[in-house]
Amino acid sequence: MAYSDFVTEVPAPAVRRSAALTGFFTAVSMAVMTCAAAVAGAILARKFGRTSETDGFFTAYAVYILLVLAATAFRIVVLPTLARAAQAGRLAAEASAYAAAFALPIVPLLAISTFASEPTARLLTGTLPTSAQHTAAHALMWLVPAAVAQVYAGLAASSLAALDEYTTAAVAFAVGAIAALTVFVSFADAHGPLALAWGLFAGGFVTLGILAVELLRRRGLGRVQGVSFHLLGRLGELMQGVALPLALQGLYVIAVRFAADFGVGSVTSFSYAYLIAAALVALASSPLSLVSSVPLTRRGVDDDRAAVHVVSTSWLALTLVAGAAGVFALAGERVISGLLGPSYSGRVGSELGHLVVYLSPWMIASIGVSVTLPLLFVAGKRKWLPFLAVGALIINIPIEWAGKELFGLTGVAVGLAVTTVLVLGALLAALSLETLVRVGAGLSLPTLLMGALAAISFLAAARLLDPVPAAIVGLLLYAALLGALRPRGLRAAWSYMRALH
Repeated sequence: MAYSDFVTEVPAPAVRRSAALTGFFTAVSMAVMTCAAAVAGAILARKFGRTSETDGFFTAYAVYILLVLAATAFRIVVLPTLARAAQAGRLAAEASAYAAAFALPIVPLLAISTFASEPTARLLTGTLPTSAQHTAAHALMWLVPAAVAQVYAGLAASSLAALDEYTTAAVAFAVGAIAALTVFVSFADAHGPLALAWGLFAGGFVTLGILAVELLRRRGLGRVQGVSFHLLGRLGELMQGVALPLALQGLYVIAVRFAADFGVGSVTSFSYAYLIAAALVALASSPLSLVSSVPLTRRGVDDDRAAVHVVSTSWLALTLVAGAAGVFALAGERVISGLLGPSYSGRVGSELGHLVVYLSPWMIASIGVSVTLPLLFVAGKRKWLPFLAVGALIINIPIEWAGKELFGLTGVAVGLAVTTVLVLGALLAALSLETLVRVGAGLSLPTLLMGALAAISFLAAARLLDPVPAAIVGLLLYAALLGALRPRGLRAAWSYMRALH
């Protein structure tokens, strides 16, 4: 009996939620995931401090983040195709073909993490002690399969998104994050940082299981007929789409390698600063990027719409980043030592907080990349992305080396920002030179305005109060100024996202 005998065509929903509402659900899910990750990071820091073992774990964790970012990128790449497939009644077959294509690179990765984890860890940890290498090797054996689960969970979530169903994915990823935290807390005392790798493994498969059940419940998603299963062609299509996101995450892996040259503890400190900054970027921009891909696919993208979309989403995201940077500038050491424990107090905590502030330009550029990259997929202008990816990795090495030599660990953070800004400019130019000019002008205003409002608010509070009260008052002043001024661009951006669907 053919597979098509078991499935029926499901029409697209007649009523679609607004991008603002679906973005809210996704943002709540990401907030739960971020909070779970923050609690796990705090427990890890308080229990194990800054040691060669934590350096080894975070070295392996950089690989996990790289692969999870690939999973997120896959979601954006396949969404336009799956959205069209859903309208044509062949969503299930398209999703199955992509799942088979994913297996081509995943099987070798699993083999390497299982049978060659020690030499891989030795390459990644560089001059760090042997204990760091062993921790990284054992973590890789669990973290790579955990990332594979996230890849397939992302494909399942995209299949549901093609039918304008985002709630199940939001719940699944949130529950998975809570499951990961639960496993880590249960085994941390007995097994050290490796318990977090076990937790991420468990959480990934919990998320995948929830989404798989929902897809089984919706077994009538499409028909098999008329779908090409040429796996190499599909893999080439996917690699075009994910090459740049992988390269951007590869910049972090390169930065971690340079950070290792500053001795034990430096990789751990830099990783925490990066994770804080990356969480802000994800919370600020990723929900809107994900939920806007399908409606933009239906409408199409021209130069004017691309510029308006990038500027509008950036307005909303920059509001959060500017406020967060102000908090870490004033009270970074107190906040970080309070969260991560005494190992991160004093000079170490102050350095970590300053690293978050120095990563602010990287956050701004990353937000721009996050909201621009999906437009290239929708517009069908992604064939040259692998070349940009390779170029970004090549130029990043001398940039990071120069930053390290000139400014130390701070220079490593600045190097990330410089390369990411160059990538953003290239992406906008790929859409069109007109888009590059319009977005450049459009982003300059919100960046300067939000930066100025944050500076006025936090500097005024800093002159009168101690760091922690100053950070709180500064944040309240910043919110009050936004409420009083109600910038026209910010109001227009909110209206745009509400009306996107």
